Amino acid sequence: MINRRDLLLGTAAVTAASTLPAQYSTAAFSGLSGRPPIAKRRFTSVAVERAIENFRTATASPQLQQIFEHCFPNTLDTTVFPGTADDKPDTYVITGDIDAMWLRDSAAQMWPYLPFAKQDHALSDLIEGVVRRQARLVLLDSYANSFTRHPTDHALTWALHDRTDMRPGVAERKWEIDSLCYVVRLAHGYWKATGNASAFDDTWRQCAHRIVQTFREQQRKTGPGPYHFQREAVNPTDTLPLAGYGNPTRANGLICSGFRPSDDACIYPQFIPANLFAAVTLDRIAEISTAVLHDDSLASEAQSFAREVRAAIQAHGLVHHPVHGEIYAYEVDGYGNTLFMDDANAPGLLSLAYLQLVPHSDSEPDPLYGRTRAYALSLDNPYFFRGSAGEGIGGPHIGLDYIWPMSILIRALTSTGDAEITQCLRTLVNTTAGTGFMHEAFHKDDPSKYTRPWFSWANGLFGELCLKLQAERPALLRNFNV
Repeated sequence: MINRRDLLLGTAAVTAASTLPAQYSTAAFSGLSGRPPIAKRRFTSVAVERAIENFRTATASPQLQQIFEHCFPNTLDTTVFPGTADDKPDTYVITGDIDAMWLRDSAAQMWPYLPFAKQDHALSDLIEGVVRRQARLVLLDSYANSFTRHPTDHALTWALHDRTDMRPGVAERKWEIDSLCYVVRLAHGYWKATGNASAFDDTWRQCAHRIVQTFREQQRKTGPGPYHFQREAVNPTDTLPLAGYGNPTRANGLICSGFRPSDDACIYPQFIPANLFAAVTLDRIAEISTAVLHDDSLASEAQSFAREVRAAIQAHGLVHHPVHGEIYAYEVDGYGNTLFMDDANAPGLLSLAYLQLVPHSDSEPDPLYGRTRAYALSLDNPYFFRGSAGEGIGGPHIGLDYIWPMSILIRALTSTGDAEITQCLRTLVNTTAGTGFMHEAFHKDDPSKYTRPWFSWANGLFGELCLKLQAERPALLRNFNV
């Protein structure tokens, strides 16, 4: 049986591409040769193309220009499949080299295009199609992290024999708090960016109720809840112990997660970054329920639930580090056990400010986040790696000494200093191994050793960073050189 790790991990781009099974063929787009020809692009946005054109004058660096041109439109060029369902927009989004729709990834992939949706009706419809499809997918299975193209399809190859309550249309069933959070983040962000609330129909209302219900179940106040998951796997991070329910927790108001946004199993199920995300998500559900759905009962429940989770984080999610002082924990269990680490995937400790989960800004920095960020970007974090090619955060998913460009991108997106941002940009530009695209991970001493030549989420983050710098730090871009 092909394992996802075996599928994605290679010593170079050509190796990684050649290991893909037939159903994930990269024949249409290899991630190795720039943008696809115009006739082969999945979707073209006039507003996005205009932004690409405008960026050419924002920097004198030809390398930066080229990578932006490749990365920013990558999701639209290669991963979206627009259509209709019940005469409403419907959009299926693959992650890149895997033909499945992750709730987290698809929401994050569309996020950088929100500022352009109001001026581009076709792009607005495309994103609305993602919002609508995600609502239906949550109702299909609120514990699944990814879904197949069609509701009758079988699971992904490596998930076919998982011991869980699998059903048709589910690609993989790893329970991750952040999957549901990203669904609401995109829907709320789309509404705010466009003023279009048409996607908040009865299906979305049911989806919101299901999200709150699932969060409640995973507080585990009266038992472990309905979710369980086991997989026959060499790597223990691909399965959950104790009959698939995970390590024990003491109920304290925190929500339990089976897996992290890396798709790796939690050691201690009370995953703090995702609980911070859940609290913000509940606030957003309350706002939508009040302003659009006119569901006062749901709004009241979501608001009180958010307060309960935040109180639990204050009581159980802050820990003392011997070097960095009081910081946010990564994972806890309610018994006093704490995991000190950070992972490149978002939500994590570094990305708390990027996802707006903590009150941190350039003008009003949050000292707690500042200490937490400093910890995550230090060698005190066991998954922070420094080598001749660069430095950044990785994680158990790929293994030791592999840095995820995503962590470097989020470091730059949460930085307040030009020097730090410039160094991040230089590392990113110099570690594409000549492809002009972001990868999942690269070796700290050899960028030619990387995983996933086609990883749309990271490509979009690069575009998001460049546009943020163009708007907020134009001099940095003008003066940038490799």
